[in-house]
Amino acid sequence: MNFYDFNAVKMNGQTVSMADYKDKVVIVVNTASKCGFTPQFAGLEELYDNYKDKGLEILGFPTNQFGRGDAAENEKIEEFCQLNYGVKFTMFKKIQVNGGDAHPLFKFLKKEARGAVGNSIKWNFTKFLINREGIVTERFAPATAPKEMIQGIEKIL
Repeated sequence: MNFYDFNAVKMNGQTVSMADYKDKVVIVVNTASKCGFTPQFAGLEELYDNYKDKGLEILGFPTNQFGRGDAAENEKIEEFCQLNYGVKFTMFKKIQVNGGDAHPLFKFLKKEARGAVGNSIKWNFTKFLINREGIVTERFAPATAPKEMIQGIEKIL
């Protein structure tokens, strides 16, 4: 299995194959609207604006698994992201990232890039960097600001 073997459902209900992102550099991030790291939406959007024309895609996956950081319905989450942070990168419907009901994509990502506390996701805004061949090249901790990812992004763009 690789990154391109998975599907996810966008906020608009459309099922998307990760194969649609072949030949792109991708950041996959689990997000939350009510979290100390929520301001990272601004930094992620800045990365997207600066590098989308060079082939960067950012895929946001809201989850409510940490501190009830996204208890709202999907429509409210999407509205929050757009109104407060001008998010234009792709947001998907809310998912689980840990446990038995974890989305298969996140099961894969955690297996490919273990974190400091094993393979589980520690908190909101864990970020995975995937190269143009669909290989997970780096995992970034929630506290890692998006601007700290620039060197890794530029290396594989």
